[in-house]
Amino acid sequence: MEYHKYFHYLLYCISAAAVVVVAVVIWMRRELYRWAVMASRSLYHLWDLKALGMFKAWLGPVPIVILLRARHVKMILESNSLITKPWFYDIISEWIGRGLLTSTSEKWYSRRKIITPTFHFNILKGYREVFVAQGRVMVDELEASADTGREIDVFPIVKKCALDIIAETAMGTQLNTQTGGNADYCDAVVRMSNRMFEYMLFPLLWFKPIWLASGRGIEFYRLVKKSQEFTLQVIRERKKLMQDEGLLGGDTAVEDSKTLSKKSVFIDMLLLQQAANALTDEDIREEKLVHEEIDAVFGDDVARDPTEEDLRKLPYLERCIKESLRLMPSVPFIARVCSHDVEIGNPLQQTFPEGVTLPKDLAVIVAPWIMQRDPEHWERPDEFFPDHFLPEKVAARDPYAYVPFSAGPRNCVGQKFAIAEEKTVLSWFFRRYSAESVEPFPGSPIVPELIMKPYNGFNVLLTKRR
Repeated sequence: MEYHKYFHYLLYCISAAAVVVVAVVIWMRRELYRWAVMASRSLYHLWDLKALGMFKAWLGPVPIVILLRARHVKMILESNSLITKPWFYDIISEWIGRGLLTSTSEKWYSRRKIITPTFHFNILKGYREVFVAQGRVMVDELEASADTGREIDVFPIVKKCALDIIAETAMGTQLNTQTGGNADYCDAVVRMSNRMFEYMLFPLLWFKPIWLASGRGIEFYRLVKKSQEFTLQVIRERKKLMQDEGLLGGDTAVEDSKTLSKKSVFIDMLLLQQAANALTDEDIREEKLVHEEIDAVFGDDVARDPTEEDLRKLPYLERCIKESLRLMPSVPFIARVCSHDVEIGNPLQQTFPEGVTLPKDLAVIVAPWIMQRDPEHWERPDEFFPDHFLPEKVAARDPYAYVPFSAGPRNCVGQKFAIAEEKTVLSWFFRRYSAESVEPFPGSPIVPELIMKPYNGFNVLLTKRR
């Protein structure tokens, strides 16, 4: 009897503690973005510490090291042995599985070998039709917001355009989120991203009972199930279509010119591989230069589809894209786990003349949005200055000073895809509109989630050019 009394008392205490923890998590959620914004603002000033080449931070009880210099970043990213992602990528694996992004060792090498041909130059040319079509949809959707005198947040519009493009090129399915289609799937992707960011940021949520009791874990797994059901259905439909057309089976390969001449999508390439492998004033001037360059190519024609030849004639636009990715890269952090001790020489000459050892199993973070502002490599590090990417300046600069798509063996396999997509969509946009940001540069504070996002959106005034 006495035993049951103490048992119930203990159970009561545990339940009360769980309620308190959940309340704390909910409160932390309310403070989440404020903390993230404050942190991002403070990180901008890291270069005031001139001699600092790295710094230590704590993610709850876990130490991490953030590298700030290109020479140190090179030692991590160019290594063929330091390719393992840290444990906090496990939450992403719950969604997308152990694929190219999250796998390591032999599995990663095999996946990389399978996926690389899907970004073959000839296949990228086939994707251009999708870039053109979805870019046209985006500028058409913006039409009603131009010349109204009211600001519009273009961030969610651009995000939907990108989602429609990746869905059609990667899965061969048209989501039509820009015109209101598949809103549930679009919302699920956004909410999953938010839940994953919260999981990574708050160590309390690493304990599964708390993760589930907070409601965030339950919502996350529900959204994962919905997303996976959608993508698996698309895979089954594409696989059946290719089987009916006789493209699966036999000796068909991705490199086959007959296959490449067809309009292909990413998932088709993977299915073929599966069969083969078993598996300010200055701001005004800069926009004017973009407009002048685009007008020189397209003239007054705002309706003509941009061609591959047209895009090759837009070098200034490409420099602007790369400079944007320098200041605000899509991915805020690149992470690795040290699979062995790593010697970093002379990061702080005065304090550590013999260098620093990063011990085995330490998580190392590269933050492109910080290190790409290093005054050692950039003439005007905190300004938007597209001439940073003139050919002669690129040739003279350490290539590891600019890593928006990572670098080394685990660099982003789709970086050419991304640049081609941006050039195509922006060639539509700047033919039709002139944009004036409501907030002066650097504008809205940033929140470094799974991707960089503006805290207050990206509000602009749109004016029709013709």
